[in-house]
Amino acid sequence: MSDDAQDSHERAVAALETQIGLLVRRARAFSTSVAAEVHPDLDHSAYGILQRLATVGAERTTDLAAFLGVGKPTTSRQLSQLVELGLVERTSDPTDGRASLVRLTADGSRRFARVREDRRANLRRQLAPWADEDVESLARLLERFNDLGAGRPDPQQERAAD
Repeated sequence: MSDDAQDSHERAVAALETQIGLLVRRARAFSTSVAAEVHPDLDHSAYGILQRLATVGAERTTDLAAFLGVGKPTTSRQLSQLVELGLVERTSDPTDGRASLVRLTADGSRRFARVREDRRANLRRQLAPWADEDVESLARLLERFNDLGAGRPDPQQERAAD
């Protein structure tokens, strides 16, 4: 890589770092707000569990923790709060009687769906001026970026290596 290309790459990485920092701060405030909309006593850090369970249905605690990138004790503590609030329930795993699964209760599913629809409607309004291709590109690039943190290989780098 030439010096000019390296400098350009460094500037791009620095700009990305700044934007990620801003996104994280705004995401924290956003998650606090939407968690309170689901239930006034819901800790914002547990909102991601509701989001995951709404997507996959039922899941083991260990798999949930791995997906979220947090330890099992953290996930267990958050699940305890969600169970106490009546948003999540534990059930036995039909494939392994020693294990249990967690899933949204009917109330948890209803509350989460309402908040998710409000959130998506807000996003639709905010992104209305954007071209569909730009929204799709942003979603694709964020997925690719998030995959880096999940330990999954970058498919573009794999294709380049072939």
